[in-house]
Order: sequence, then structure tokens, then C-alpha cells
Amino acid sequence: MITRHAFTTLIALLDRNAAVGLLGPRQVGKTTLARAIAETRNAVYLDLESPRDRTRIAEPELYLPQHADKLVIIDEIHLAPDLFAVLRGRIDEGRRHGRKTGQFLILGSASPELLRQSAESLAGRIAYLELGPLSPAEVSADARDRLWLRGGFPESFLAPDDTGSLDWRTGFIKTYLERDIPNLGGRVPAETLRRFWTMLAHNQATLLNAARLGSSLSVSGHAIARYLDLMVDLLLVRRLQPWSSNADKRLVKSPKTYVRDSGIAHALLGIETFEQLVGHPVCGHTWEGFVIEAIMAAAPRNADAHFYRTSAGAEIDLLLTLPGGRQWAIEIKRSLTPKVDKGFHIACADLKPEQAFVVYAGAEQFPLSATVTAISLDGLVK
Repeated sequence: MITRHAFTTLIALLDRNAAVGLLGPRQVGKTTLARAIAETRNAVYLDLESPRDRTRIAEPELYLPQHADKLVIIDEIHLAPDLFAVLRGRIDEGRRHGRKTGQFLILGSASPELLRQSAESLAGRIAYLELGPLSPAEVSADARDRLWLRGGFPESFLAPDDTGSLDWRTGFIKTYLERDIPNLGGRVPAETLRRFWTMLAHNQATLLNAARLGSSLSVSGHAIARYLDLMVDLLLVRRLQPWSSNADKRLVKSPKTYVRDSGIAHALLGIETFEQLVGHPVCGHTWEGFVIEAIMAAAPRNADAHFYRTSAGAEIDLLLTLPGGRQWAIEIKRSLTPKVDKGFHIACADLKPEQAFVVYAGAEQFPLSATVTAISLDGLVK
């Protein structure tokens, strides 16, 4: 089994909170991680997609008190939203008897309904942890290109060959569109959402143009905003907002969008092999998204991410605000000989970040100027 870095974080959250919500897309490894946690402590595991387990917890007021001394793991909890109110009562009862932490671990695919129910019913009682696909820090160095091509869903990454990996991702997309998204609250025709998802893959790392996308799909800009909200809520798309605190500059106001898993983006575009990828026009843009996801997976949980762009052309691909307000400016290049654009220097002069990096495809770290350092993805993640 590939060791997930989230394992240690999840253990710490359970030791500090009565309930923890582990959120992430389907098939990303939440169940595997939860079962690994269960092996470390006295726990009971319930999968609400299993008729047997749903029968076991059909009367939660009777079932849960029998396991008051255990960590109760509930998978696919969005299938039983009424449970949230019961969990609140059990958490409060446990606190009255001196058990303040480690009562429940709930798993869900980050549906809007899941977030709304837990926010209302478990406010002050739950902490959240997002589990994304495998990151570069979780695989060997010689598997980086395979991870970029196939993405980080374990079944895709570990497939015996590229064809098998693409077949898995194609099936994943089909199942998500036809079954999972409707079950998670989406009310968009599957074919419309597929076309929208594919357009986002074609426009990876570019500014969102809702009017143009709406025209292509024959829907309104408001519908495009609704589709995007759904895909962001399901952790399938990242909406990177522009930095907007510099009142002296005319700043771009539209967000940039990324299909978060590079392998899913490549499947939507029909890219099967690494040779096809490096020759495709979207190559540099999917590399940018891949790097951003790796950085965000390694960053502190309360770090904020933006991009910076002015109407005059000053630009930073990723502006990372760390705890304490420290900022790192990060430019991303799919090149072995990185060069710093004039716009990046201008943007850094505007914002004066603590650190300025250019992430490139090589392995060494060296200065590009007095204030900018070229660094590998592995180096920056560390």
C-alpha cells in the first residue's frame, strides 16, 4: 500500500476533535486510509453503500450507544443525512462522560449536502481533512512523469499499462457523470456536464470566460457558474481566485480554472501516452495544474492560494499566503532552462513576497537573479 501523508494528520485530528470529516472525490483512497486508521485503535467500520451496514445502523439511537467506547467510522455518510443530528447528540453525550475526542470519522465525497448538513448539525464538533489524489511526494522520483500522465487516483496510477489506466479513468468519468454526481445532488444532464468538464480541460490554467463557455453549451452564464460550483464542491475542479488586495493596480478579476487531477484532464482530452502528452498544446497548462496541486497538498492546511495578474501584464502563476501572512511567489515552467519573464519581476516588485521561485522540470536549485530561485518540484514541496 502507498503510504499517504494524510495518515499522520488524520491521527492528530482525531486526537484533538470529537469528529473528523475525511472528504475527497470517489476512488481517491478514503476508505483505504480509514481502514488503516481503524487498525490503530478500537474501531467499528460502517459502509452505507452496503445494505448490511445500513441495516445495522437503521436505528442509530440504539446502535451507536453500544459502541460508545469505539471510533465509529461511517463511509458515504451523504447517503444518510439524517444521521448528522444523531451524531451531534452522541458527541455531546460522550463529552458529558469525559470522552471529548476520537468519537467519529465520517467519509464523504464532498457533496454540497454533506457540507451543509455537517456545518449545521456538527458546528464546533467537527474538523475537516481533504484527501486528494496521490501527490509527487507520495511516489518515487522515477514515477513523476507517470503520475503526471495518469493522475493520482490509485487505480489509475497503479494500472499495469497506459491503456489500462486510460480505460479506468474513462470509466471513472462515465460513472461519476451518470451515477455519482446525480446521487450527490447534481441536477445537470450528464452529456452537458461532460462537455463542460472537457472544455475546462481544454482551457486548463486559463481565465474563466463564462460567456464563451455558455455560448458553446447553449446555456446562460449563470448556468456555467452553477456547473462550476458543483465541480468545485466535488473537489474535481480548482477555482483559483485572483489576488485583489493591491488597490493601486488594475487587476484581472476572473478566476483561473484547473481540472484538479491531471490524469482526468488527459482522459477528457483523449491523451493516452506520455509521447502524446508532451506533443499536445495543453502540455504546459496541465503541468501547471499538476504542480499547483502538488504544492497545495504539501502546504499548511490554512494556506491560501491565488494568482496575480494586472491588465499591464504583470503575473504570478501561484501566490501562496502562508500562516503569519508570509507570501511566496511561484512561477511554473515546463522547461529544463527556466527563464524569468519580465511580468513576474514586475509582479514581485508590486507585492514584495518573502520568497520567489520558478519551478522547472530539472533537479538542481540555483539563483536566477538576486531575488528569484529556480527549484525543482520536489525541492519546493520539501
